[in-house]
Amino acid sequence: MSKADFYNVLGVSRSASTDEIKTAYRKLAMKYHPDRNPDNKEAEEKFKQATEAYEVLGDSSKRTQYDQFGHAGMDGMGGGHGGYSHAGSMNMEDIFENFGDIFGSMFGGGAGKSRRKKGPQPQAGLSLTKEIEITLKDAFLGTKKEIAYHHFFACTTCEGTGARAGTSVQSCNVCHGSGEIHMKQGFFMYAQTCTSCAGNGFIIPSPCTGCNGQSRVQRYDKFTVNIPAGITDDAELRVGEKGDAGVYGGTSGDLFLRIRIKPDAIFKREQDDLICNVMLTYPQLTLGCQVDIESIDGTKHTIKIPKGCPVGEKIIVSGEGFHKLRSKTRGNLVIITQCFIPSKISAEAKKKLQEYSDIVGNQANEEGFITSFFKKFLG
Repeated sequence: MSKADFYNVLGVSRSASTDEIKTAYRKLAMKYHPDRNPDNKEAEEKFKQATEAYEVLGDSSKRTQYDQFGHAGMDGMGGGHGGYSHAGSMNMEDIFENFGDIFGSMFGGGAGKSRRKKGPQPQAGLSLTKEIEITLKDAFLGTKKEIAYHHFFACTTCEGTGARAGTSVQSCNVCHGSGEIHMKQGFFMYAQTCTSCAGNGFIIPSPCTGCNGQSRVQRYDKFTVNIPAGITDDAELRVGEKGDAGVYGGTSGDLFLRIRIKPDAIFKREQDDLICNVMLTYPQLTLGCQVDIESIDGTKHTIKIPKGCPVGEKIIVSGEGFHKLRSKTRGNLVIITQCFIPSKISAEAKKKLQEYSDIVGNQANEEGFITSFFKKFLG
């Protein structure tokens, strides 16, 4: 029975690159791996065929020989390391040993050679988040807030090395710096974390007494932060390197301050405008007037109420609203007119109001005029 063409076995063209051949083999090896196909002789045979093809086509000199002479050129080349083995005579353990770089990356690094770690590797610290609650007035004017919290600082005793002065970090003699222990169960190779060094690949024989070898310590921190005028609700301020210190000399994280603005009993905000209501009497709205109002920061503003001013009218005081962030401009102060309705009035006032009602009536036409008023004076 003639042997299948190696290029056909891997499903690649004769002009395929080495990387393409390796990728094709990885896919087939993953599909027909014995661990995924237990007691499946057909899958095992296809796995061996793919390995045989890769053994030849993955080696430039063997591939040249194969391209020139075909399978006949492979006979007599010898098996084992650097040689050539027929699929039928392949030993599964030899396959995993010779192609450990392939299976190691496929199955979690079990059979491959792990890269040795050269001592502690710097790791960046975590960024932290805190919430700050301020008043609407604070947001209008800007303010300062004291921040107090616990976070990690680099150990000043060992300067972030984790080792006592005069000592050094050593490679783990159990895993030889890889952080993994390789184990074999039948033909399947796998790895587990080294318990001697907790997967670090190194040990600290004489840990720093200040941080117990952790390279950083947790302490209480307190500082003042400036909150700019015009800050919005749910805004986030970043304070660089005020998060957790890194491990073994890694960079510190940042602190993010999330702003929460408490509602105000009198004022509210719409975009960059400051909004408030002004309570006026019916005569003031009807006849017009001038009134003084006090803004959220205590400044006084005199506003003019026009004659016949309706309830809900917006009177704008330009440029007296919130500061716009990253801009020199400001929003507006918006004053909304409301009518004061007394719950109790004197007998004389009630009499006068009833006389007024008799004059103007209590029904409005489509244009908003009270019809009985004109009947009294135009009839």
